[in-house]
Amino acid sequence: MNILVADDDKNIGTSLQWLLNKEGHDVKTCRDGEQAIALAGQEHFDVAFMDVMMPGMSGIEALTQVLKLQPHLRVYMISGQADIATAVKATKLGACDFLEKPLNPEKLILEMRKLREQQAVSARVAELQKLVDLDHQMLGDSPKMRELREMIERAAPSEGRIMIYGENGSGKELVAREIHLNSLRKNGPFIQLNCAAIPRDLIESELFGYEKGSFTGAVRRKQGLIEQAEGGTLLLDEVGDMALETQAKLLRVLQENEFTRLGGAKPQKFDVRIISATNKNLLHEISQGYFREDLYFRLNVIPIVVPPLREHVEDIPLLIEHFAAMYSARNGKKPKVFSSQAIALLKRYNWPGNIRELKNIVERLGIMISGDTIGVADVGFVIGGGQETGRTDDLPYDEAIPLKEYLARQEKAAIMQVYHKYNGNVSKVAQVLQTDRANLHKKLKTFGIKP
Repeated sequence: MNILVADDDKNIGTSLQWLLNKEGHDVKTCRDGEQAIALAGQEHFDVAFMDVMMPGMSGIEALTQVLKLQPHLRVYMISGQADIATAVKATKLGACDFLEKPLNPEKLILEMRKLREQQAVSARVAELQKLVDLDHQMLGDSPKMRELREMIERAAPSEGRIMIYGENGSGKELVAREIHLNSLRKNGPFIQLNCAAIPRDLIESELFGYEKGSFTGAVRRKQGLIEQAEGGTLLLDEVGDMALETQAKLLRVLQENEFTRLGGAKPQKFDVRIISATNKNLLHEISQGYFREDLYFRLNVIPIVVPPLREHVEDIPLLIEHFAAMYSARNGKKPKVFSSQAIALLKRYNWPGNIRELKNIVERLGIMISGDTIGVADVGFVIGGGQETGRTDDLPYDEAIPLKEYLARQEKAAIMQVYHKYNGNVSKVAQVLQTDRANLHKKLKTFGIKP
């Protein structure tokens, strides 16, 4: 840590510098308040020790100026003539603690070690938050994505209920988060309920909560997701899979703007914006009797359609770069680069799993490919050459990698394809590939397909 020591007693400054240097800290010393302010204006400090009584400007006077320059600085005021009034005043002005002279070296070292550990935890939390933010970014500059952003910008500030339509993996949750972050409720919670993932007999208790003793196993009161989302946004993901009985209860809750916990008797008002999402054609579901028409009109005030990836393939290079950077940061590795031929092949693919599938492919190849460049053969094995037939023999030569490496990757892709097709039956694989078993075993080991 960078530490500032301001004390007119040269011996104290020298002693603190020696002690803290031994602990691995960088220490700057000065003799008065003016110098402390000057140093605070020149470089960043994590901690400062400032004497209360110094010639010229006192430590108390300097404290205010130093904190204006560095608001997050932890300042410890030190004094040989401590009194409660001075300590209270220093604390009110922003000092984190008040230490009496002579300073206890062991206590000081323990305090700095604890602070260093706290900083390490905070840095890790910040790093993880960056990764979370990376995972929730909505990317793309294609006409389709620009149109989607315009819809979000218009709809987000309103209180209108929104229905998001899109195929699985197309990014419906990201759109819902983007709406929340651009709404007047952005400082409130964003809560989501996957209606397809929760058993039908549990979805009501998740949504509305329950009172203690309302059913077997209800040993305490539980808040429902509507209650948890108070002041914010609730996403009902895959709402088309909600049971009809639950749909009827949700409709009544939306009509009356109040809910009752399971086992409860007193209705509660709530202030939550509802966003729904589905991969189904709800009008078709209504015609088949699987979705209530009255609930549909309650939820479908502002419809937003998320385009599938095959309709904005020009965004694939940007998405690849983003996912590669995200996974390399998580794994502490250098990001892999996709060759132009590999990207061209990905653009020809039909993407049944949409962006989620692309994300998985980038992660898988980033882990499994040893080189810095991911070539067309690597991609071809994963997606079957971009063709529904799964052929890889029509893949173009990838100029981004040497011929020897390209041929090795092609050979590995072919062996892996046949090996998995015949469930690891080496005799059958050798027969299909027209090679002897000993050579095949050697190849399987070389390519890491089989230990």
